[in-house]
Amino acid sequence: MTDVMSEGFKSRDIGLRAQKKILSRMANKNVAKMFIDDTTASLLDNLYRLAKQYTDNKKESEKLIKNIIKVVIKIGVLYRNGQFNAEEIRTAEKFKNKFHSSAMAVISFHEVEFSYDRPYLHKALHESHTLLRQVVARHLTDKSLQRIDSVFNFFSNPQFLDAVFKPNSAYKEVLDRLVPDISKAIDEGGM
Repeated sequence: MTDVMSEGFKSRDIGLRAQKKILSRMANKNVAKMFIDDTTASLLDNLYRLAKQYTDNKKESEKLIKNIIKVVIKIGVLYRNGQFNAEEIRTAEKFKNKFHSSAMAVISFHEVEFSYDRPYLHKALHESHTLLRQVVARHLTDKSLQRIDSVFNFFSNPQFLDAVFKPNSAYKEVLDRLVPDISKAIDEGGM
């Protein structure tokens, strides 16, 4: 009888892949609410509104938010199953700190007139993107990594940032709803 381990078969690995695949296929707003709290759900709804207003494209905006949901769920499954090594956990902490700084900058730029600093925000989002890819590179497929890229490329696009944060922006009303969601997520430890 051959040793199961020598054949490279591990039920846990297959189970983990199945969880990621199933949750990825089920990712929509209703299923996401089972895995994502009310604050995050509201934040995602307002990110959708912002993307839809900017792109004037419902399908593209929905895909963007679905990509966020799929990636968040997959990272959650990986974390809950202890899949990250010590270096990935250290990098995840760096990501969390950098992303937190980005979120705080968004709040500040919205609340304090003429404080918008595109180079700072663009750099912070780019660094967050790079760190997140380092955390998950060993665990996610190229397709999932492309989802991460599409989300960060959209939200760190200089034209998008300028349009959102310029004085008298057409996006002020959406930001008035989004920024409190970001603040609440930070207070609850979700960002």
